[in-house]
Amino acid sequence: MTELMKPPVRPARATFSSGPCAKRPGWSLQNLDNACLGRSHRSSPGKAKLSQAIELTREILGVPADYRIGIVPASDTGAVEMALWSLLGARGVDMLAWESFGAGWVTDVAKQLKLDDVRLMKADYGALPDLAQVDFNRDVVFTWNGTTSGVRVPNADWIAQNRTGLTICDATSAAFAQDLDWPKLDVTTFSWQKVMGGEAAHGMAVLSPRAVERLESYTPPWPMPKIFRLTKSGKLIEGIFRGETINTPSMLCVEDYLDALNWAKGIGGLPGLVERADGNLALIEAWAAKTDWVDFLNVDPATRSNTSVCLKIVDPRISALSAEEQGVAAKKLSALLDAEGVAFDIASYRDAPPGLRIWAGATIERDELEALLPWLDWACSRVVADLSAA
Repeated sequence: MTELMKPPVRPARATFSSGPCAKRPGWSLQNLDNACLGRSHRSSPGKAKLSQAIELTREILGVPADYRIGIVPASDTGAVEMALWSLLGARGVDMLAWESFGAGWVTDVAKQLKLDDVRLMKADYGALPDLAQVDFNRDVVFTWNGTTSGVRVPNADWIAQNRTGLTICDATSAAFAQDLDWPKLDVTTFSWQKVMGGEAAHGMAVLSPRAVERLESYTPPWPMPKIFRLTKSGKLIEGIFRGETINTPSMLCVEDYLDALNWAKGIGGLPGLVERADGNLALIEAWAAKTDWVDFLNVDPATRSNTSVCLKIVDPRISALSAEEQGVAAKKLSALLDAEGVAFDIASYRDAPPGLRIWAGATIERDELEALLPWLDWACSRVVADLSAA
């Protein structure tokens, strides 16, 4: 591979991190001037802001009217943990894992909750497990979009409509970028910091009527921390789903989320968001198809993420190295881009195979990606040149 000259054009923004993700185009702190600061989140203005965040979420995502939406602590992680601790144990559970976060939920269920009847369905990075083997008479826990692998489920056709178990879906890098089939999902979680480019520490939990029925009819055998409690005296705490949060939220972050939601509404809502993410993925696919040093970690276009795009380096000079040495080369490549100020934080997730992970969600502008791609070629050529000279 010949060492290339630095490209003449730099991306207008270098924020291609997969979380927290890029702010919406045109964002500035001045957009948050109407934040309800210095007031209780339980004041009338505070509750109105939180309620507005819930209802705009419902409108843009098309969440059914009989599903509850709550703002919960600790980002998507907190929302998933709340679901696992509150709902599991009533029956056996199938755990699906094909990337780091899905594997983390397996650890929580098997080693922390210590459930006996747990079936693990696992796939290597870049692939999905055999979805046909899932038993929907059991509860099922899965990620819709594998943020650290770039692999998503293609749709919800594999989920039984007449299931007796619950589906618990971590959708944090899918919500607002992919179509979620709500009748197939009983608990859906996500955070503000992914597709909407919001700030961290706040999660969302969307509950179907079936999930509410489980909450009101089943009491887990373990002590329940206050921060996870969704029921009181056997009844759902409805206030959580009207914006009466379990703990104190940041009203500045709430305002930021409202700003992102209103931007999304202005570009056509969910269809507009999906179109932007799909267009960004298509741009990367076209570049990768004519680039011989890189390929997708996931080789199946039908299950390829349109948000967290994960790439592997296949240049023969790098792929011939040991796994440890490949990791060093990939980190050097991303460090070169960081030092040039053209792409921040795009190294693969620490537990994933070495490579690159580029955020392509709706807050990324097409021309930003167009400017980035030649820089990827340049950085790889530099790494290969250094290896050849060593």
